[in-house]
Amino acid sequence: MLEIKSLNDLSVYLDRLIKNRLWLKVIIALILGAVLGIVINPSTGFASEEFSLSFASWLDLPGQIFMRLVQMIMIPLIFASIISGIVSNTSEDLKAFGIRLLLYFVFTTIIAISIGLFVTLILKPGLYIFKLGGFPNSGERLIKTAEQTSLTENIPNTISNLIPNNPLESILMGEMLGVVIFTIIIGVAITQLKHDTVRPIVRFIEAIQKICMIVVSWAMMLVPYAVFGLIAALVSRTSIEIFLGLGYYIIVVIFGLLLLMIFYLIMVFAFTRKNPFKFLRLIREPQLLAFSTASSAAVMPVSMKTADEKLGVSSNISDFVIPIGATINMDGTALFQCVTTLFMAQAYGIDLTMPNLVLITTTVVAASIGTPAIPGGGVIILASVLQSVGIPIDGLIIIIGIDRILGMFRTAVNVTGDLTASVIFNKFYGSNNKAFANKT
Repeated sequence: MLEIKSLNDLSVYLDRLIKNRLWLKVIIALILGAVLGIVINPSTGFASEEFSLSFASWLDLPGQIFMRLVQMIMIPLIFASIISGIVSNTSEDLKAFGIRLLLYFVFTTIIAISIGLFVTLILKPGLYIFKLGGFPNSGERLIKTAEQTSLTENIPNTISNLIPNNPLESILMGEMLGVVIFTIIIGVAITQLKHDTVRPIVRFIEAIQKICMIVVSWAMMLVPYAVFGLIAALVSRTSIEIFLGLGYYIIVVIFGLLLLMIFYLIMVFAFTRKNPFKFLRLIREPQLLAFSTASSAAVMPVSMKTADEKLGVSSNISDFVIPIGATINMDGTALFQCVTTLFMAQAYGIDLTMPNLVLITTTVVAASIGTPAIPGGGVIILASVLQSVGIPIDGLIIIIGIDRILGMFRTAVNVTGDLTASVIFNKFYGSNNKAFANKT
C-alpha cells in the first residue's frame, strides 16, 4: 500500500505559532478577557446592560470567525486524516486495531460515567438546589412515560442509523458520527484497490491535508484574540447569582473531571511506564487551546502535532486515533452529562432506581459518541439523556448559563483522553516512539 504523507510532515504551517509560545498568549488572553468581562458586567455597575450586551457582541466577533473557520474545515480534515491513517495500515492490522480502539473508547466512557455516578451520588449537589425550592415545576413529570420509547426498541434503529443513507446530508447537517463511519468505510474500500488506482487518490488526500493545514494556520493566528473576546463576552453576560447558586454543582463536575484526568495518568503509566507528570507537561499546549476554545475539533491539528513530535506517536496511529477520538471519544462530556442528569433529578426531587441508573449509563454512552465536537454540543445531546429517564428538561435553561465554563474543562479532558489513547495504542501498534522516550 502507498505511504501517505502524515500531518506531522505538514506541521510547518503551525511551527511559527508554536515557536512564538501560543500557549502563553492564550493564558494571557484568558486572564485579560476575564478581567474585562468583570469590568463590563452590568452587575458591577461600571457599564449599563445595553452597552455591555452591545460590546460583548463585538468581543465575540474574533471567536465566532475562528470557530466558523474551524467548523468549515473540520469535515475535510477529518475525512483526509482518517483515510490517511487507514491507507497507511495493512487490512489485517487495521481490523484488530479498529476493534480494539472502539472497545477502548467504550471502556473509558464507562469509566467516566462511573466516576460521574460516584461523585454525584456521594456529594449530592442537587439537594442544595432542592432545599432552595428546586427548579421550576419541581417534582412534575413534564415528559410522559407513555411517550417514551423503550431502550430495547431503540437499539436496532440506533445501530442501523449509524450508517448514513445520504453522506452528503450528514455532511451538510454536521452529523459527525455519520461522516466518520462513511469515511472509515471508504478508507477500508480504498485499501482493496490496486496500487495504480490508489496512487491518484493518495495524492488527492495529501492535497486536501495541505489545504486544511493552511486554513487551520490562519485560524490559529486568531486564537489569542478569539480567547480574549470569548471569555470577556462570557463573563460579561453571566450573572454572579448563577455562579453562586450553582457553585457546588460546578465544583462537583470539575472534581469528577479531575478524577478522570488522574485515571488517564494512571493508564499512561500502567501501559507505557512513562512519567505521567511529564506527559502532562508535553501536552499542555493542546490542553490550553482546548480549554480556551471549548472545541476538540478546533484543537485536532495541534493534538496531532503534539502526539507526533512531543509524544513520539507514530503518524499512522495519531492520524487515525485523534480524528476519531475528537468525534466519538467524549469522556469528559459523558461525565458531565451523567453528573448533570443526576443533579437535575435531585433538584426536581426525583428518586432514580437502579434500572434508571443503568438506563442513564447506557444512554450517556450512546449519546456521548454522537456529541458534536463544538461548544455547547454536550448540552444539545443532554436533552435526549434527560428524556430517557423522564426528567424535565426545563432546568437545562439554567445549565446553559454556565455550560461554556464547564465546556472548557470537559473539552480539555476530552483532548487529554485522545492523546492518552494515542500513546497507549502507539505502545502496541506504533513504530516511532523515540521522541517520547527521550523527553521522559
